[in-house]
Order: sequence, then structure tokens, then C-alpha cells
Amino acid sequence: MAIGRWVMVLAFAGAVVSSAQEVGADAPKSSQYTVLAGTKVPLSLINTVSTKHSMAGDRVYLETAFPILVDNRIVIPVGSYVAATVTEVKKAGRVKGRAELYIRFDSLVLPNGVTRDFRARMGGMDAAAAGQLDRTEGAVKGEGNKAGDARTVAEGAGIGASVGAIAGGAAGSAGMGLGIGAAAGAAAGLVGTLLTRGPDAVVPKGSTVEMVLDRPLSFTETDLNFGNYQPPRQSGPVASLPPDGKTAPGPARPRIPF
Repeated sequence: MAIGRWVMVLAFAGAVVSSAQEVGADAPKSSQYTVLAGTKVPLSLINTVSTKHSMAGDRVYLETAFPILVDNRIVIPVGSYVAATVTEVKKAGRVKGRAELYIRFDSLVLPNGVTRDFRARMGGMDAAAAGQLDRTEGAVKGEGNKAGDARTVAEGAGIGASVGAIAGGAAGSAGMGLGIGAAAGAAAGLVGTLLTRGPDAVVPKGSTVEMVLDRPLSFTETDLNFGNYQPPRQSGPVASLPPDGKTAPGPARPRIPF
């Protein structure tokens, strides 16, 4: 009897373990999707930023222009919002020094309100911006204006020469008047150049810029539940997006004011 009782206990225990394994196999897995640090995220600028009108502390608003995929799953859909901050503004000097604009990306908001914070920098921008991007510092720098300065001095010299020639001709010494007028005109042009600042750095509304993530961003399947807006799964073998990976165009959705 004792042996029979133990056989029944062991059989029951085996059935319980087998049932638990079946339940575990049927239970949904908690998948996690991670966008790697260094990934470039294309963004569209919602408001214009410039060294002429912006100040340190001003907010900058953008939205994602292309979807970011991880393991065949769109984790950052088109139209997700990104908030940034102008951290520093340097006006162009009158004699030397170019305008500089520093922007730091702070947070990402998915269409369902899921938010991630970071401190990312700018890694690229399109030709619509007036200036050059320093990729090392993530700063937009205004272009130099040496050609414009030289043109201003030359124009001043030309005007002065014309006036001097007329005045010299009236006084009977056109050649001397020409030289004196040219020198005076060039000096006036140089003074005008010294009183004028260089070009501003401008990133206009609608420009496309690249945000380079400074840290990995992880999302669960629950985080990626977008309700009525469900980004489709990508067909084909797409691995986790590498730092310099390419993104694929995704479905457009109505723009919502930030």
C-alpha cells in the first residue's frame, strides 16, 4: 500500500510539472527591443533656430522623419516627437569669429505617450541650414564672410576712385584725385566691414537633421502598443539597427501640433 501511494504521488507531481510547462509555453513572451547607442535618427524641425533670434535655454521641437526598426519591429514611428534645448549661442564677431549654435536633444515621445530621456547631439543636417555642422561638438557654425568683406572694401575703393577722379579733374589733377579717392573709399569700406558682424547660423523650420543617440533606448512590447496607430511589422530579415544603419520609410500619420 505504501509503495502504491508513493507511485500515485509521483505520478501526480509529474502531471503538475507537465501542465506548468505547457502553460509557460503558451504564455506570451515579454519581448524587449533596444535601439543601440550611436543610432542616427532623422528628424524634421518644427520651429526655426538661429543665432540671431534664439537664446540659451530656448526649446526646440522636432518630429521623427523616418521610422527606426529593431528585430523586424518599428519601435520609433514616423511622427514621434523630440524635444531639444538651445544650450549656447555665440554671435559672430565683427573682426573674427563665426556664429555658433549648440543644440542638445533631451527626450523622445512616442505616439502613445511613452517617453525616453537622453542627452543626444546633432550628427547631420541638410543643405537648407545656413552654416556648417561641427560633428565633433554637434554645433552649427555660421559661414565665414571673407569674400563679402573683400567685396565691400573693393566697392568702397571703386566708389572713392570715381569721386576722386571727378574732383581731381576739376582741380586739374585727375590722377592724384583718383589715387586719393580710391584710398579713402577703401578705408571707408574697411570701416564698414569692421562694424558689421558675420553671417548668422540658421537652421530653418522644415530642415532635416540627424540626432545621434548617446545611450541605448529599450522598449517592451507593451511600450509599443500604439492603439489605433499600429506601425506595421517590416517584412524580410532586418536585424537590430546598427549605429550607422539605414532606416526605411514608414506610413504617414496626421501631424499634431506639439
